[in-house]
Amino acid sequence: MAFHDVRFPANLSFGSVGGPQRRTEIVTLSNGYEERNSPWKHSRRQYDAGVGLRSLDDVERLLAFFEARGGQLHGFRWKDWADYKTCAASGTVHFEDQVIGLGDGVTTQFQLAKTYISGGVSYVRPIHKPVFGTVMVGIQGGYRAESIDWALDLTTGLVTFTDAPPEGAQVSAGFEFDVPVRFDTDMIQVSVQSFQAGDVPQVPVIELRL
Repeated sequence: MAFHDVRFPANLSFGSVGGPQRRTEIVTLSNGYEERNSPWKHSRRQYDAGVGLRSLDDVERLLAFFEARGGQLHGFRWKDWADYKTCAASGTVHFEDQVIGLGDGVTTQFQLAKTYISGGVSYVRPIHKPVFGTVMVGIQGGYRAESIDWALDLTTGLVTFTDAPPEGAQVSAGFEFDVPVRFDTDMIQVSVQSFQAGDVPQVPVIELRL
């Protein structure tokens, strides 16, 4: 799978519509009860990039980006303005935002992740596309410096420590992140007359499994 490590113009994704999708298989039994199962461990996000277009200049930028990605051929980064950092939407990223693992004295690599909690139930979402310059890491409440104590792979979201965190120590991180996506179409239809009248083209975008 080809992936271009470039972000879709953030000002265009700002007005987009979309979010996470789950897949649930429901079987209704003869007595009226249901059996519900899901083949997906993780949700998959979908967006419409056409909604954020506000001018013909925006359309031109979209077409250039689409052509450079080869339609559905190459993946790219997408900023989901509703969910792009580890802290609250109104907050500032901090190295204690998320617990990403516990030290065992041996393991040196930890996957960046964001945990969603509601009603005593939690879901851990692996993060594979952190944003450069935003990642902060800590061990057991103490800040750790990048390049000295740890290194980051921006293409996978893996944090590698110089020395393994001690057994039982909480490894935490705070960061901004993008969603790896691709266009979900090989054709964009644009009518200048219709666009000027307020009818924007549909440009579906779908999250990639990495």
